[in-house]
Amino acid sequence: MTAEIMFADLSLSEEVLNALTEMGFEKPSPIQAESIPPLLAGRDIIGQAQTGTGKTAAFGIPAIEMIDAKSKATQAIILCPTRELAVQVSEEIKKLGKFKRGLRTLAVYGGESIERQIRGLDAGAQIIVGTPGRVIDHLDRGTMKLDQVKMIILDEADEMLNMGFVEDIELILKKLPEERQSVFFSATMPRQILDLTRRFQKDPVIVKITRSEVSNPNIKQQYFEVRSDMKVEAMSRLIDINNLKLMLAFCNTKKKVDELVEELLGRGYSAEGLHGDMRQSQRNIVMSKFKNGLVNILVATDVAARGIDVDSVEAVFNYDVPQDLEYYVHRIGRTGRAGKFGSSFTFVTRRDGGAIREIERYTKSVIERAELPAAGQLAEAKLNRLAESLTTEIEKGALESYEAIVASLVEKGLSPEAIAAAAIRLNFGPLESKYKDVEFGDRKRPAGDRNDRSDSRGGRENRIGRSEDRGRDDRGSSRDRDSFRDRSDRPARSGDRDRDGDSERRERPARSSEGTTRLFINVGKSQNVRPGDIVGAIAGETGLKGSSIGQIDIFDRYTFVNVPNEKAQDVIKIMNNNTIKGLQISVEVAGAK
Repeated sequence: MTAEIMFADLSLSEEVLNALTEMGFEKPSPIQAESIPPLLAGRDIIGQAQTGTGKTAAFGIPAIEMIDAKSKATQAIILCPTRELAVQVSEEIKKLGKFKRGLRTLAVYGGESIERQIRGLDAGAQIIVGTPGRVIDHLDRGTMKLDQVKMIILDEADEMLNMGFVEDIELILKKLPEERQSVFFSATMPRQILDLTRRFQKDPVIVKITRSEVSNPNIKQQYFEVRSDMKVEAMSRLIDINNLKLMLAFCNTKKKVDELVEELLGRGYSAEGLHGDMRQSQRNIVMSKFKNGLVNILVATDVAARGIDVDSVEAVFNYDVPQDLEYYVHRIGRTGRAGKFGSSFTFVTRRDGGAIREIERYTKSVIERAELPAAGQLAEAKLNRLAESLTTEIEKGALESYEAIVASLVEKGLSPEAIAAAAIRLNFGPLESKYKDVEFGDRKRPAGDRNDRSDSRGGRENRIGRSEDRGRDDRGSSRDRDSFRDRSDRPARSGDRDRDGDSERRERPARSSEGTTRLFINVGKSQNVRPGDIVGAIAGETGLKGSSIGQIDIFDRYTFVNVPNEKAQDVIKIMNNNTIKGLQISVEVAGAK
């Protein structure tokens, strides 16, 4: 029945319909079609649906419609478990309310200047989107008034309870006017959620979107049996064989996020991490890079990834099997969006036991067991893509000036085949596969090998475990923790013993691979420098793609890095006397006298 309903059938204002048309939406999703009418009628709602079902518009459209834009008073408040989700919801509400004159939406969350938020509240905001901790901070300061709130919305209520926000949510609910709409959206309905609905809602309408309705046939789900120490190799092969350009990788811990980012950067991929130890300004920069395609791989923990809304994600890597069955649904829901096809790759070690079967039962879907590509397959795929690129370029035509160069070289006695081969090598690099045939599985290893022991915690039922990011990730100031640890701000250690033999650097020969120049940089491990810092600094300052930066060797007091020959002098000129992690650096060709 809902398949025939259009937004134009839902008694929406002309302003909202215009915004939906501009956003390219005509037909509501199931959760929108079932939630919007009762919310417009003033009813309380309990909505159960997973990520990717259109929940934000389901509650955002009714919130916008009931706002009196002539009044600057706060009339709707939306609570979210994380800063990223608060920002994403706020941006979506602004798009939906674009044509409603006088409507202002403000996001409030930890990690951002509270003074700036106070100025925004003083200016007036009818809709506030925030994390519970920061909302309470404003209430304690008297900078936020809730006496005219008509609607309270809890987005991802179960996750807020998992993160320990239940007391904060109860405190906020008690401060609201008695006459109001209460809207709870949650992927699951644990006892605590049901308890809140009984205490704070009045005869709520229950809207439940079953898993069969949220399954996405556009997502190809596969799993691979690999040893823990072969996961990066496996991920690299899948990226290369599928020629992926934008992807998400999920790890269960912050530490694993950092480690994976470092290994991917060392292999020449453009990657950034996202987790709870990062300050909000850092998170914003990382997300901006990812959304704009400046970073190809975003590695994140489940909690930090809440609110990521990028339609063009081609693949999701479950680098670690999720510790919560529901997390699997949230993870893969970030690909295959907007009618596009996506892939989900899950790495399973022998210690993960029957996790795949449990996920299949829970999601009522089939996850295909697949084999990782062999070295020969990767080489063949690379050659096929090269042939396609050359064919496309030839079909474009307008090659006369290039043909003239070929003709002049032929006159000098060079064969057309040799000329074409040299041109291909200059532009595409070596065609040989960088991969070798290896054993990915555990068949040759004893049971319980120590390399697999940290990959899984076992004991799964509906909830497989708890992520280390499930601490109160958004409690700051006193609750929102504005001062998250920023590892880049740690002072360099002094007095470290120079085990690398710093005096050897002048005599050390420049070990450059074909087509690259090896550079020397005078910072290293003693200053807590990592490969990601080197790649990030060079790419950020020079515009050089991270994928074109070659081998990086970091020692206690200095670093060697390979860059393309034609860019070496530019890198030296721009980076010399620049800074990495706040430290002034000098850059020169390695081994130069």
